Amino acid sequence: MDASAFTYRPIGFVRSPYAKRIDAPHQPTVVAGTETGAPAEATLELEAWLPETALRDLAGFERIWLIFAFHLSEGWAPLVQPPRGPRAKRGVLATRSPHRPSAIGLSCVELVAIEGRTLRLRGVDLLDGTPVLDLKPYVPYADAFPGARAGWIDAVDVATGAHSAPGPRKPRRPPA
Repeated sequence: MDASAFTYRPIGFVRSPYAKRIDAPHQPTVVAGTETGAPAEATLELEAWLPETALRDLAGFERIWLIFAFHLSEGWAPLVQPPRGPRAKRGVLATRSPHRPSAIGLSCVELVAIEGRTLRLRGVDLLDGTPVLDLKPYVPYADAFPGARAGWIDAVDVATGAHSAPGPRKPRRPPA
């Protein structure tokens, strides 16, 4: 297989309340500035080609990782300006910018329920229609490293408060 070109078929698509990037939080757990100020409810609707048995034993996991494509991303740059911290450009691979070389994202969300081929989710930061390439269960003993260093973000935490992060630039309300 040529490692320089991969083709992936989405296993499903997210249906979320976020139509535009400005509406969505920067991270799933950062909801300040969103319309409701609460973690968003969404669904992941699996494609017909994926057997429902692929979901067997997923019930009981509180969280799952969604591996998805930034389908609306318009290119990328090697340097980007993160939304928090001093106004300085950083290497894109040292950020969580959606403008990435391979336009692939990773998000840990709450699995609320499994209803047939639909997964009910909470705490999403994905836009409506986002293609999900795969999902994996969140396993605390393997996925949580609370004492891990976070590079330049540690300095931002010292300056602005631990785990502070902006929500969308301004709250959006549906047109009247």
